[in-house]
Amino acid sequence: MSAECQYALLDSGLGRKLERFGSISLVRPCSQAIWRPTLPDEAWRRADATFDREGGLNWRGREALPSDWTIAVEGMRLRLSSTDFGHLGVFPEQRASWRWLQETVRAFPGRRLSVLNLFAYSGGSTLACALAGADVCHLDASQGMVDWARKNAELNGLKAHPIRWITDDVHKFLTREVKRGRKYDGIVLDPPSFGRGARGEVYKLERDLPKTLALCREVLSSKPAFMLLSAHTPGVTPVVLNHLLCDALSGIGIPGTFECGEMLLEGEGDVRPVPSGCMARWRAEP
Repeated sequence: MSAECQYALLDSGLGRKLERFGSISLVRPCSQAIWRPTLPDEAWRRADATFDREGGLNWRGREALPSDWTIAVEGMRLRLSSTDFGHLGVFPEQRASWRWLQETVRAFPGRRLSVLNLFAYSGGSTLACALAGADVCHLDASQGMVDWARKNAELNGLKAHPIRWITDDVHKFLTREVKRGRKYDGIVLDPPSFGRGARGEVYKLERDLPKTLALCREVLSSKPAFMLLSAHTPGVTPVVLNHLLCDALSGIGIPGTFECGEMLLEGEGDVRPVPSGCMARWRAEP
């Protein structure tokens, strides 16, 4: 493992994935992996812990895991911990997007970009943009996830960096930002299939994402640099996201490039990559 990335997909198959996070290996569910595993059963049995959803949410071997540990991913230090839902606080399928964000922010050297990160979770995209020199507004409906992201920022020497930490419902926050006239040069959003706001507001991607994007358009600056949209909702394909992003940016009058594709969990060598959601993105010509 390099110092730059201490994550690797080791194998996948039969509805599971075998991953390594630093020195710890875990088996977790992976509904897309309907093929056969490549590694022998013994390699899977050597995992430090296993999580499954068979009859509930179940960890096996969790007591052997540290309460938290830190790994390096794409030049960032991230704190991990085994949550009751099987998440760890890092979403490695976003690695390519984090690289793209850093490249994009640095592609505008004469400007200090202001970036809005919505549904921001533990802050990977926030860190990527901040480390590249952007000012960031980080928003999530969960105070616990915002606190987690702040700790990640401190791990990366960003405690004093201009990052606004917001716990709120996305639509309520964006509506207030529109009224305030606040603008952002770049927007990142990774909406959930289903989520609840800070005060119990319900968010459903298929119903609410067009409104979210319309509000995002209203808070874009007059010289926007980028937008990055990702999702993990079954049936929402890269083309669907690309169409939505094209609608949101229609008539913007800024030359730029649209791209879309699958997000992948990746390993080393001939390890089969595993699709894990999709993304669409737009970048203005610098």
